[in-house]
Amino acid sequence: MTQAALTHPPAAPAPDPGPAPRGRLVAAADRAAWFGWLGPIGVALFAGLLRFWNLGYPNAFVFDETYYPKDAWSLLEQGYEGSWPDHANADILAVPQGVPLTSAPEFVAHPPLGKWVIAVGEQLFGLHPFGWRFMTALLGTVTVLMLARIGRRLFGSTLIGCTAALLMAVDGLQLVMSRVGLLDGVQMFFVLAAFGSLLIDRDHVRARLAGVTDGDTVRLGLRPWRIAAGVFVGSAAAVKWNGVMVLAAFGILTVLWDQSGRRAAGARHPWRSMLRRDAVPAFLAMVGSAVVVYVGAWSGWLANGANGGGYDRHWADDRAGLSPDSVLGIPLPQVPMSWVPAPLRSLWHYHSQMYDFNTGLSTPHTYQSNPFSWLVMGRPVSMYWEQVPIGTRGCTTPGGCSAQILGLGTPLLWWTACFALVYLLWRWFFRRDWRSGAVLCAVAGIYLPWFQYQERTVFSFYMVVLVPFLCLAVAQMLGAILGPAGSTPERRRIGAAAAGLIVLAIVGCFAFFYPLYTAEVIPLTSWQDRMWFTSWI
Repeated sequence: MTQAALTHPPAAPAPDPGPAPRGRLVAAADRAAWFGWLGPIGVALFAGLLRFWNLGYPNAFVFDETYYPKDAWSLLEQGYEGSWPDHANADILAVPQGVPLTSAPEFVAHPPLGKWVIAVGEQLFGLHPFGWRFMTALLGTVTVLMLARIGRRLFGSTLIGCTAALLMAVDGLQLVMSRVGLLDGVQMFFVLAAFGSLLIDRDHVRARLAGVTDGDTVRLGLRPWRIAAGVFVGSAAAVKWNGVMVLAAFGILTVLWDQSGRRAAGARHPWRSMLRRDAVPAFLAMVGSAVVVYVGAWSGWLANGANGGGYDRHWADDRAGLSPDSVLGIPLPQVPMSWVPAPLRSLWHYHSQMYDFNTGLSTPHTYQSNPFSWLVMGRPVSMYWEQVPIGTRGCTTPGGCSAQILGLGTPLLWWTACFALVYLLWRWFFRRDWRSGAVLCAVAGIYLPWFQYQERTVFSFYMVVLVPFLCLAVAQMLGAILGPAGSTPERRRIGAAAAGLIVLAIVGCFAFFYPLYTAEVIPLTSWQDRMWFTSWI
């Protein structure tokens, strides 16, 4: 017994405080929940302002907009991609407008879902630049909101989640791809939505396993969020085929999470239990739903056979019901398949032609680049360029002005991300940090498959799908710089200053390059100041 206890009588019991402490805890939780939404919404509104401001400018077809917006309009009008004459772009932009769409089917290299998404904006606002860019801008904005919430769930911190979202809001490549009617921004949305769905599924599974002492025998039941992940990643593949590699990566990720969850729940044989109880349901949930969504994306092509239909829609009508002679370029023996409906056999044949085109495309292009250079922005794509002479459009510089849209990620963000990925590799390998492993799995599924196409004509703007995960990596590294919660106040102050300076530098870098993301008319000398490397020209 202490001296104080001997010399001072015990205090009288405090009166029962009743529900007040519980009320304060609930109020604190409510405030945290509100901030968990207000912060992400605030960042998303800022991103939306950047993406929708003057969205209809330039009044032109930017890079591959010469394909996808017209295909989208054809899907609205005919259900399949028709052909356009060479003068179609000029007719569409003319006043009064002409829309010289023909019913003759056109061969296209990508599945139709991304064009259906673009078509929603055209249905609402018409066949002009604002209309065909509306949905990519909307999805680019929603993706920022999703990333903030995903980062909050992944790292357990609203601050880190909002930091990741802010970084993506000021990434030049994501901004550019949100302001043009191309497919990659649409695919980015679906891939991130699939990742977020798997993250929610993981949390739900861990909640079910809480308190379980025998992780070998427990059944995890219906998992709607994993089905949703399959729907989203199937949608990504229905925009561009490289979504299939993301499906493979995410499928591996979710069953590895099941294995680790069972181990944490006391399973003696977590690998065997996962293979027996989780692997097949995971395959059916993700691959099954992905296949349904992918085939459903072709419904317009399949349903319009009576009206002539899309390219090769009737290829199998007068042919023997034989199986395809190859799959992914691998020769196969042909066997009778007359039991398969002719439209589906025609669709398979069309896909074999698409595969040959996509894997054999090697026509040289001025802005093609090697995947090795993508993370450091070695060769960005100039999507729009206009020389503006003095005396026009506000140009007062004797040397003239320029307006350009350059598919360049904010350089300082991407270069910082290179260090962040190394940090995540260290965290995953030496600390077994599952969060780092999750981000790295997404990076691997998106980025690494491109290295097998060394002879194919490829472009750095494909990496817009990777941007959310680069931002998560940088945000995680900044969180480590800030310091853990138990750090001393001095350590936290120094960490906050360092992390804040990095974020401010990235925002400043974005502001410096902003004119090149939005085709702002600037003096030619100012444009030259932003060409830091000759490979950017």
